[in-house]
Parts: sequence; structure tokens; C-alpha cells
Amino acid sequence: MRDSVDPHVATWSKELGRFDPVKEAIFARLAILSRYAAQIRRDALDSDNLAHWEFKVLLTLRRLGPPYTASPSELADLLGLTRGALSARLGPMEDAGLITRTMDASDRRRVHVRLTRAGSAAFERHLDMEDLGEGTLLTALTADERRTIADLLRKLVVSVEEAKRGGAR
Repeated sequence: MRDSVDPHVATWSKELGRFDPVKEAIFARLAILSRYAAQIRRDALDSDNLAHWEFKVLLTLRRLGPPYTASPSELADLLGLTRGALSARLGPMEDAGLITRTMDASDRRRVHVRLTRAGSAAFERHLDMEDLGEGTLLTALTADERRTIADLLRKLVVSVEEAKRGGAR
């Protein structure tokens, strides 16, 4: 079985023999798969008429667990946004019925951002579309092959994360 990476690696192996062809094959294939996965996510967002940033807000609220609520400052911190940037994003989402912003009953200075039923439904629809696309991408693999790739990728991620924290092996 051959793919579009094989001729690429063969050419560079001849031209630049000092480079590891296996490493090049791995990273070229990861890049191709990354582009396909990104397109699957874009297609899912387009089909839901959701902007990427809207999905990120819905995802963040959903990750918090029931009752799927957070203060604007907590939400901004989780999303890596300024309070002003988050506020600008929440208005259109509230207008679309995806979230609500309510005053705290005991302290009117506090606001709660809550995922609505419509927001939860939009989140679920997006995940279903994304799951279908990603599942299609993996159909060539058996369940055992999927687990093997997941385990090997975990090993790489752990290594990178440890190196980033300064605990390189």
C-alpha cells in the first residue's frame, strides 16, 4: 500500500540523505491527517452555522459539568480571553439563545453565564457531525490498531508535555 507521502519521502531520501526518512514520513502523514481533521471540524461548524469561538464557549461551559454555568471572569480565564473580548462574544450568543446571562440572586454584582437547552443542542449536533467525520477518517483501522495509535500518540504527548514543564527524560 502506497500513499502520496511515499514519493515525497523517496525524493528527499535521495536528495537529502542525512534526513531520517521514517521521521519525515511520520510528520508528513501527521500533517495530512491534521488538515483532514481540521476540515472535518470546519465542515461540522459550517453545517451548524456555529463560529469556532461560539463552539469553544459552548464546549467550555459543557466541560464544567452541570449546571453548565460560570462567571464571565472564570469563562474568560478558561478560554484565554480578556473580559472585554469575552463580553463581546457573549452578546451574540445570548441573542441566539445559546447562553443566558443572569444576575446572582444573593449578589447582584455577580453574573452567571449558563448554557441553554438550545446551546446544549447545538453543542450536541456539532459533536455528532464531528464524530461522524472523524469516525470516517479512522475506518481503515481496526479497533486494536486505533488503540495502538492512541497509545503511541499518548507516549509522544507525554514526552512533549514533560519537556515543556522542564522534566525532559
